[in-house]
Amino acid sequence: MPERKINTRVVETKDTDWYWDLDKKIAVRADNRGPGDQTLGPYDTKAEAENWQATSTKRNDAWDNDDEMWNDVNSSYD
Repeated sequence: MPERKINTRVVETKDTDWYWDLDKKIAVRADNRGPGDQTLGPYDTKAEAENWQATSTKRNDAWDNDDEMWNDVNSSYD
């Protein structure tokens, strides 16, 4: 019987991609990154990887705003 993989995701990266290592708390190149659940990225530059918190905050704020708009629109159906 063939091996069955569940919930596997392959992300193609370039050696020039950068990641933020959550364990080491440093930016690392793709060829030095740890397990996927311990890294954030990929980022195009080392500076972008080091600035991961600002990027995350910006995305979260945008998602929160979208949620508020969604809830406002759908509250008229209650």
